Amino acid sequence: MNLSKEQIDAIQHIKGPALVLAVPGAGKTTVLIHRTANLILNHQIGPDRILSITFSRASARDMKNRFHKLYGDISHIPVHFSTIHSFSYSVIREYAYKNRIRYTLIEDSKRDLNKSEILKRIYFSVNNEYITDEKLETIINSIGYIKNMLITPDEFLSQYKINISNFKEIYRNYENYKRNNNLLDFDDMLTLTIEILNKDNHLLNKYRTRYQHIQVDEGQDTSKAQMEIIKTISYPKNNLFIVADDDQSIYGFRGAYPKGLFEFSKIYKNGKVFYMEQNYRSTKNIVHISNKFIKQNSLRYNKNIFTENDYLEPINIVKVNTIEEQYKYLLDDISSHKDYANSAILYRNNISAIGIIEYLDRHDIPFYMRDNKMNFFSHWIIGDILCFFQLAHNPTDIEAFENIYFKMKGFTSKKQLNYIKTLNYNQSVFDRLLKYPGLNNFYKQNFLELKLDFKKLSKLPPYEGISYIEKELKYKDYLKESCMKLGYTMDTLMTILHFVKIIASRTKNLNELTGRLKYLEYISNKSKEVKNGITLSTIHSAKGLEFQRVYIVDLIDGDFPNTTSIDDFLKGNIETLEEERRLFYVGMTRAKKYLNLITIHNKNGKEVNPSRFIMELEDLIS
Repeated sequence: MNLSKEQIDAIQHIKGPALVLAVPGAGKTTVLIHRTANLILNHQIGPDRILSITFSRASARDMKNRFHKLYGDISHIPVHFSTIHSFSYSVIREYAYKNRIRYTLIEDSKRDLNKSEILKRIYFSVNNEYITDEKLETIINSIGYIKNMLITPDEFLSQYKINISNFKEIYRNYENYKRNNNLLDFDDMLTLTIEILNKDNHLLNKYRTRYQHIQVDEGQDTSKAQMEIIKTISYPKNNLFIVADDDQSIYGFRGAYPKGLFEFSKIYKNGKVFYMEQNYRSTKNIVHISNKFIKQNSLRYNKNIFTENDYLEPINIVKVNTIEEQYKYLLDDISSHKDYANSAILYRNNISAIGIIEYLDRHDIPFYMRDNKMNFFSHWIIGDILCFFQLAHNPTDIEAFENIYFKMKGFTSKKQLNYIKTLNYNQSVFDRLLKYPGLNNFYKQNFLELKLDFKKLSKLPPYEGISYIEKELKYKDYLKESCMKLGYTMDTLMTILHFVKIIASRTKNLNELTGRLKYLEYISNKSKEVKNGITLSTIHSAKGLEFQRVYIVDLIDGDFPNTTSIDDFLKGNIETLEEERRLFYVGMTRAKKYLNLITIHNKNGKEVNPSRFIMELEDLIS
């Protein structure tokens, strides 16, 4: 295999700490694999003395497979490629066995006892209300951040404002519940490992003796907790080899701590820093503009990404009017090449996939989704819309009415609702309301109007029906109130409603709409099995991958970069916007030959601005 001088220099580093700063497509994994073989074959280091850590099971599996493909069975002792969590779990298991403790992991959502269910119960007991999916995700991310950054809830809340009532009490109850029942989540695996290594000298020395050489892949994604474990077990020999790219650090929300890379030379006075700046993946066009783009960031090592690959075609900035026009562009371009397996549509947020899968499926284009973490199909807005339609088609449906009576125009009270539950269930809910004792003219008029509105709704096709619910039945007003009370953003809720409309636009009646929603959920879940489809992925999940042809969609200000990073930037804090720029850079550098960046002018009926990153790129190109 042909290796560059940069790669060979890194591979030949044996003793003491080293940081290898490698640009996208520089062959990071190649270097780690060859260095592992070099340690075993040329320096007689036993494979069981080398610990190679990466940050996903897929990466660990990939490294292991590539090592065996290149070097076969160079030793009867297996080479150890592991995730940091897998390594931590082995420390915990050994400690638990020694101290006769039985820990239970609570990360399996299929089990009754799992992290989400525990937090839902705790949230209800503290706040006396059910938690939304969005708030649950916020709590889980916040707890993960606190533990990975090794900070307290107070320190976290002094830096970040989160819309969670009594967060500290929820955090404390959750931690106490786990401790009292010997339960662990993924974040505890890290903090407990640090605790064990600090108090059990026998185990600490055992791991230090066992692993004489430690290699870390994707070092920019390490959190403070992860790096603390790595530093502790590599001490005092510090035969620590970290491969990283600070420009690809995109997991700040999980507690990734790229600043740790900038402290490397301070922590390890005798540490060596290697640069691998040649990109073997992309065309000169993509590499040249990506290099200029990432240099807009100030919190970075000064690297220059270059390539010896040829020029091919300039990156393509596409401006369309609406989201539907974006889908039409995608369909036309994808259909003209039909190179599905080598193409990817990337986006900032999972919600962007909804309209894409609707359009791709309608045009028989196969797709493979890398991460299907969407709450869209179970979102309460979809539940509300279906209840409106169900009540329109069956005015006796008291359950549907109970779900939405306070989400529409008029003022139906809880007392009135409880009263009609005592009456004949074969009668329309509106006729029952008209029988409420002592009903004044205002309410009588209100209920008669609602009866007429729902009759009209029953005759409308789904797309027009949703617009009617939104405007005539004043559901949009309820959504605005929800934003104020529950801390949603109106843009997010209107985006969900817009996607329901896109799906509804091709359906003729309620049965077709519910069937279509179920079908899209089904094919999204089954898409993991599709072998030759176009890849749909968030940029976060696409890191480490490469495609001949890449489309990045929904490039508007407030979505990408997100609103938080723009607000922080305006207040003088550049860190979150710089992470968004790194994420954009990761998306750009997934493309080998063709890169299409698509922005829209109108979203949810409102004019929007192109992403400021698009504007930057246009300035850099001109």
